[in-house]
Amino acid sequence: MGLFSSKTLNSLEDLFVLQLQDLYDAEQRLTKALPKMAEAAKTKELKSAFQHHLRETEQHVTRLEKVFSILGISARREACEAMKGLIAEGDEVISAGGSDAVRDAALIAAAQRVEHYEMAGYGTVRTLANELGQKEISRILQETLEEEGAADKKLTEIAEARVNTKAATAKA
Repeated sequence: MGLFSSKTLNSLEDLFVLQLQDLYDAEQRLTKALPKMAEAAKTKELKSAFQHHLRETEQHVTRLEKVFSILGISARREACEAMKGLIAEGDEVISAGGSDAVRDAALIAAAQRVEHYEMAGYGTVRTLANELGQKEISRILQETLEEEGAADKKLTEIAEARVNTKAATAKA
């Protein structure tokens, strides 16, 4: 099922909670995918970036649990079909053969798709929190949004500084 296919959205609060549940599921799925990406990465800096982002992602899960607590509701996951698909694409890269350098470039591409999805999600829920007068929640979500943006920038730096150059000189 998709994010909106079987839900009743009667209020902005309903939408807000549904979006939080989707992000909660996405982050939990990512905590299982990032170790596999780190293991597959051959570039030391890329491996380290994935390991660092795993620790951040674990904090993102904890922050979302705090948001649910502030709202007075239990933390619940709504299956995030988008993250399932993004992780499946990353799994395809992990299992692909070929040049290590090109596979590292592909891992970065897959990871950046994830980061962009998360940035869109966190930007949305932060904006909804503001609209609903939830300033503390907005601040918590903004902190995560900034970390997602920093992770994306770090991946770009790694790609531009070394991985893409190595991949461009890889022999077919």
